[in-house]
Amino acid sequence: MENQIFQLQYALDTFYFLVCGALVMWMAAGFAMLEAGLVRSKNTTEILTKNVALFAVACTMYMVCGYSIMYGGGEFSMFLAGIVGDGVTGAEEPATYAPSADFYFQVVFVATAMSIVSGAVAERMKLWAFLVFAVVMTGLIYPLEGSWTWGGAPVFGLYTLGDLGFSDFAGSGIVHMAGATAALAGVILLGARKGKYGKGGQIYAIPGANLPLATLGTFILWLGWFGFNGGSVLATSSVESANAVAVVFMNTNAAAAGGLIAAMILARVMFGKADLTMALNGALAGLVAITAEPSTPTPLLATLFGAVGGLLVVVSIVTLDKLKIDDPVGAISVHGVVGLLGLLLVPLTNDGASFSGQIIGALTIFVWVFAASFATWFVIKMIMGIRVSEEEEYDGVDLSECGMEAYPEFTNATS
Repeated sequence: MENQIFQLQYALDTFYFLVCGALVMWMAAGFAMLEAGLVRSKNTTEILTKNVALFAVACTMYMVCGYSIMYGGGEFSMFLAGIVGDGVTGAEEPATYAPSADFYFQVVFVATAMSIVSGAVAERMKLWAFLVFAVVMTGLIYPLEGSWTWGGAPVFGLYTLGDLGFSDFAGSGIVHMAGATAALAGVILLGARKGKYGKGGQIYAIPGANLPLATLGTFILWLGWFGFNGGSVLATSSVESANAVAVVFMNTNAAAAGGLIAAMILARVMFGKADLTMALNGALAGLVAITAEPSTPTPLLATLFGAVGGLLVVVSIVTLDKLKIDDPVGAISVHGVVGLLGLLLVPLTNDGASFSGQIIGALTIFVWVFAASFATWFVIKMIMGIRVSEEEEYDGVDLSECGMEAYPEFTNATS
């Protein structure tokens, strides 16, 4: 009887893991649509190419070496060693789900982190330079940072974040802040788009070409986030885990709603209009804010946490523009600034986390990812360059990088 119960739990938890992983994979479509909607039409094909290609690169690099770096197990490569599905999980007790399901769930998180980078460097970065960085980010930078957090390994053998009271349930810092930090390093070296900033601190808006597409992307991300946070419960085959999953879904949705409402109200106060792009980023900010701990707040607190994230993202986007940090989609603000907020909110409802541990963990993630990313971007810049020419940027990177336009009937970038 016990064996039958275990088999049933194993089947249910494995299926749940896979479904949640599929939802997170669907977030790749959300990022693609959001970014395609927020860039100019002459850069649409290239941004879509980046999003679909980075997903493939992330899956391959995490299989080859990333998973082993992040979770140890003594094998350099899952691909070469063939350990996927043999019951090896690296845990002290047997998991109630298939190891290959765990790998699949983890690999879509890696792709999410890399997707964050794509939007921030949009409209002026070389496609192949971006993909070279994706190889390093998904094969080394993210997995090593993940080994110190979810993997439980000491940071360069010096200290263990878990022992210091660091907690990040589903990745506000580990995934989102890490991706935004890598993006920040790239944006600093890349520079702003031509025409974005003028003399005397003048800031010129560069509107996206397709706000319906951006809205669709936001809804896709909102949906996918239930797999992102809900899957991080890691089980659903018991009463306790099923209740935990339900709470996580409820709080995730509440935070997104709170973030959108707060961002929309603040945008109305600051700009005198209901800014759709701020509303969309507000919803995403609410989701990022709750990701670090969606299982312990009450629904009201989750809504308030999301609202704080929504307020913060509007202020952050405006501030980064004043600092001439050009982020076409607001990714650094949504995932980086609000990712840090999410980490700092955890101790308010989770007694197992401490503010000092959260701060040390955030600093560890930021310093490592920024330093490693900056060095990687710099080497790529020296070897092959990271920015297209001024003429190519003016014509649109669709033509120079991909040789085709997304809307050939309506645009003529060569004229």
